Amino acid sequence: MTHFATVLSAAMTIDTIERDLPSDIPEGHVRLKLATASLCGTDLHYYRHFSNAGFEMQRPVTLGHEACAYVTDPAQSDLTKGQLVALNPIINCGTCEACKAGKENHCANKKFPGSATTLPHIDGFFQAEFDFPAACCHPTPEGANPDHITFTEPLACSMHSVTMSGAKAGDRLLVTGCGPMGLLAVVAAKARGIEVHVSDVRDSAVEMAKRVGASEGFVAPDQTPPANSYDAVIEASGSPHAFNGALDAVKRCGTLSILSNIQLSETAIHLHKIMLKEISVNGSFQFNVEFKQSLDLIAQNGDVFDSLIAARFPLAQTQDALDYMLAGKAAGKILLKPEA
Repeated sequence: MTHFATVLSAAMTIDTIERDLPSDIPEGHVRLKLATASLCGTDLHYYRHFSNAGFEMQRPVTLGHEACAYVTDPAQSDLTKGQLVALNPIINCGTCEACKAGKENHCANKKFPGSATTLPHIDGFFQAEFDFPAACCHPTPEGANPDHITFTEPLACSMHSVTMSGAKAGDRLLVTGCGPMGLLAVVAAKARGIEVHVSDVRDSAVEMAKRVGASEGFVAPDQTPPANSYDAVIEASGSPHAFNGALDAVKRCGTLSILSNIQLSETAIHLHKIMLKEISVNGSFQFNVEFKQSLDLIAQNGDVFDSLIAARFPLAQTQDALDYMLAGKAAGKILLKPEA
């Protein structure tokens, strides 16, 4: 039995192939048909460089870790045929110290699809059909929109950053950077009763952030968030300039949570302000309990995600979708849809 798949074979090169499905479904897995997938900045890094964050691809691989799918064969699981499931890409062991502490994102034996961090690599979700662990397949409410459900994984990442920031209902939070992850951080924080402000270099991105829950926005470099005014800041741009701005904006003894990797630059980071203001700085890596929380939030507020969809491409045009993202044309998430 064959199916359609996309494969990153080299930097800037996506091939489309026919791939055989195994005759037997691996133990603990179910067989799935893609419903909707979405592009992530990580996919873009692999597409541009055939590597990401120092991890080099060792062979051609199918990208994609944000998706939902329909169950075509539940095998021995409790899932049912035709059921729409959100896919948690973290395949954790459940037995290591991190897993026992509820920190699956730091599992010592973690496997992750579409990534060079797992050896041997596991193909990701940018393919028509595939097998995946049943434990990672989360049932969705009846009638759920697949284009909304594909946001579950990236929303969980942004939600984890809100958790790490320590911001709570009634606090004031600044999000620097209104790309997809920053926008989803706005959605996550707003749902927790937090007052959210944003900053970005694009006025269109700031306006989108306001549409999904931000009460105030600043367009850099002409507009600057007020100094020493925020209980917490989430840095979602990856810009050293924005990180320095975050150090200025956060209150003394406040918290700065890094959601996006700070890119290498000759720009000096104002580290002295961390000491002078006693700022707590932490990283935010993937998620754990937030995946289920994210799915619940989407089920309750699905319509808000319509405004976060920048474009839809057929699965066969995965390379075109990545080029569109690379050109900076997307204000929001780019979705991939299987052919009918």
